Amino acid sequence: MSEIKLTRRHFLATTSALAAVTAGGSLPQLAQADEHNSLNARMDTDIGTLDPNNLSGEAEGDVLVSVMPGLVEFDIKGDKIGWRPAPYVSSIAASDDGLRINFTLRPGFQWSGGNGELSAEDVKYTFERALKGDWSDNWAALDHVEVTDKYSGALVLKFPFEPLWLTSLAGYPGVVISKKATEAAGGKFTTDIPATCGPYVYKWTPKTKIVFTRNPGWTGPATDFDQINYIDVEDDKAAELAYEAGEVDITRITPPTAVRYKTSPPANSKVYVAGYPKYMWMGMNTQHPKLSDIRVRQAIQHAVDVDSINAAAYEGLAKRAYGFVTPGVLGRRETTKIDFNPEKSKALLKAAGVSGLSLELRTLSLQDRMAAAQIIQANLQDVGITVKIIPVDSGPFWDMGQESKGSQWKDLQLWLMRFGSVPDPYDQAQWFVKDQIGKWNWERWSDPEFEDLFKKGMIEKDPDKRAAIYIRMQEIMEDTGAYVWIANEPIIFVYRDWLAPDISPNGDQNLKNYKRA
Repeated sequence: MSEIKLTRRHFLATTSALAAVTAGGSLPQLAQADEHNSLNARMDTDIGTLDPNNLSGEAEGDVLVSVMPGLVEFDIKGDKIGWRPAPYVSSIAASDDGLRINFTLRPGFQWSGGNGELSAEDVKYTFERALKGDWSDNWAALDHVEVTDKYSGALVLKFPFEPLWLTSLAGYPGVVISKKATEAAGGKFTTDIPATCGPYVYKWTPKTKIVFTRNPGWTGPATDFDQINYIDVEDDKAAELAYEAGEVDITRITPPTAVRYKTSPPANSKVYVAGYPKYMWMGMNTQHPKLSDIRVRQAIQHAVDVDSINAAAYEGLAKRAYGFVTPGVLGRRETTKIDFNPEKSKALLKAAGVSGLSLELRTLSLQDRMAAAQIIQANLQDVGITVKIIPVDSGPFWDMGQESKGSQWKDLQLWLMRFGSVPDPYDQAQWFVKDQIGKWNWERWSDPEFEDLFKKGMIEKDPDKRAAIYIRMQEIMEDTGAYVWIANEPIIFVYRDWLAPDISPNGDQNLKNYKRA
């Protein structure tokens, strides 16, 4: 196991664009879509690299999937998240033993710049190269790629790994790059992709926008828009003002704005919840002397009014979390045996012989997190536990439970944590195994059954059996007393009613699949 790459899910924002709007001007370089033949979409952070081996932001992934090929893509039906073959592929399937993923590409897809046709050699080059990249954990099960002929081959795995489809192959982790063009560029690149092979080509103006225009050599499915302007508006409020001014046609919005739009929406607009890919909880250090007694931890579990937290911190738009598996993902729980019961909490404290307990609760100093912390503080005060809230800046916060960062993990008591994930329970569960103690398992517990189930979940192919594995893992976690699961936060967009967007559950915009409604 390796440490989670937090930069993938946490981005800095700037207020410069907001200043331009609130001063009475318009955002620079914005042009309204012309009769819906072009589209203005909001990009929430500028790009730093387009090499799939070391991406750091969601916008970079949005660019990649619009101009590059892949083997599979997300398939979303209602609240169920799966995968389907990408347009570049005529067939792809796992062998019965799960150790080979056989694929056949469709012929005729050309790389730009005269770099030839998309081939199985490109797939081999890309994925074996990924084994040495920043995101090599995505490919831990891959041994090598076998090439059968120009268009066919197989991903040969070291062990069966069912999560590969959604954690590695779908979306931008699974984009394929040109072997010929990349090697000619010295084997690496940043924002200038050596060769593209998608329905669009792109031009980037730093800190302003990326313009996608039709690829004249494209032979795949037709796209609806002649041009897509992907405009850099990093501040949420500025983006919302830009939308209301007609300067962007789709943007992600905050929960308070979504609540406002429920009663007073912009004209000819739709609000859409793409998914709930984040899971938030309050954790407890099981090895801290004040929290080593499971009865104390259970008392805290029963003392916290989770529904009140969600109503206050998330404007009622979040879904309640019941474990690490998020809505729409296989293994999602819909219930918990931990109820809000202050009297039971008091009884557990009495049985443990604890009175006058004082604890510290650390949290990022964000509005929603502070609102949640204050409710927890009041809840625990009601059962006789005094809580001191300690806001922590982003950098120090992510170091708190890591042994490699010093000894501060020994003093850690309570904290509010939120992780994001791709839509597979393996990705969501991996941070709680024994190997993560001292890294991201800040609760510092282990359980033999949990470890065994984690391994079984990687290889089980039957969806019902696999779901049961992850449900049981979440029950084990709850039984440690170390978790108060709080919220699955929503990813919310507003867009013009003439647009039919394609957005993944974690908010990635598949721009090439955007249609006119």
